[in-house]
Amino acid sequence: MHDSDERFPPPVCHPGTRQAVVGRITAWYGYLTLPEKRIMWVHAPAGYGKTAVAGTVSKILEEQEGLDLCPLGATFFFWRSSPERNSPTWFIITIAYQLAMSIPELKPHIENAVKQNPMILRKTLEVQLVKLIVEPFEFLGQHVEDMPNRLIIIDGLDECINSNQESRVEKEYAEDQERVQVRVLDLIHTLQSHQLPLSFLILSRPEPWIKQRMESDLFKSSVEIIDLYELGDHMNDVETYIRAELSRIAATIDHPSNGGDVEWPGEMMVQAFVSRADGHILYASTANRHIDDPYADPRSRLNDILSFPKSNPDLARSTSFASLYHLYRQIMQSCPESIHPLMIEALGDLIATRFLFSKAWGVPRALAILDRLSGREPGRGIRAAGGTIHSFLIC
Repeated sequence: MHDSDERFPPPVCHPGTRQAVVGRITAWYGYLTLPEKRIMWVHAPAGYGKTAVAGTVSKILEEQEGLDLCPLGATFFFWRSSPERNSPTWFIITIAYQLAMSIPELKPHIENAVKQNPMILRKTLEVQLVKLIVEPFEFLGQHVEDMPNRLIIIDGLDECINSNQESRVEKEYAEDQERVQVRVLDLIHTLQSHQLPLSFLILSRPEPWIKQRMESDLFKSSVEIIDLYELGDHMNDVETYIRAELSRIAATIDHPSNGGDVEWPGEMMVQAFVSRADGHILYASTANRHIDDPYADPRSRLNDILSFPKSNPDLARSTSFASLYHLYRQIMQSCPESIHPLMIEALGDLIATRFLFSKAWGVPRALAILDRLSGREPGRGIRAAGGTIHSFLIC
């Protein structure tokens, strides 16, 4: 769910950014009247802020004033590193639970379905869809026709990578991943085909099998497709974000009397940073976390980023992550050589235990616990690794 503790703080768009796509989504969705096409698919490569867009739309709908209802029906955020969110196991159950909360009339019928057959929670997703969502709506009869439209948001469909069925051979993994994502799409299509007062916003990468399904004869009459990469001004959005973050960081730097520089970072450095990001919001946010490291001078960190040789142009053409990979290497290399082995050790500890700590714990707290477990001197892991690890582990 968009407001679950596991996702705290939930990603949202920086103020003044992604306005074009958010406006397009809210214009398409209407709680008083159903849109002509009940499904909207927003796609873009990784790192272009799809999850932040989903979070922002959720927040806007939740904060609608002057309504006696919440237009947000339900949300589900797939995430490949979360055992509970990288498979469709809890997808229908979670959606049904939230619909019971956002549409109180449904609650007794959903509760009754579970009471009559508790094993419904272990049935196939297709059976759960009918028993926990479709039939409860049908029990409401003609009242359904007068219900306001609710929006269901599904983010990160491409992060649904586990069908909970063991592949007999390793090479079947990719095919299994494709099947489970298409299965989720078919569940959504089935649900919208029942003409319920529900619309669906799906955000994902444009994986070939997802794109093929969305453009198929089965889907095309009910899906509006939005290319986030082509909609809006990404360079301007990233520049807005970079200026705001550098201004915030600059406010923490000492004044000239104490050796600081009130003019930092200066227009030339801002423009150079914007050029490096090249409209890639994930690059900008990762770099800003590195610059904002409390264990280092932000001026030196920004200088290092801008003075580091740019990535190989041939590599840049081969992958949208080229600049980000390049930045990660630079962040790793910024660790002093004398403590490099300790940094690698702490990084290994975090990777090995990544499923034990939620984002709410934070890197410093996780490292403090791992220091004790590994026998390191308290605080040694965070002092050695510090912002070097923090910069990219929370991406």
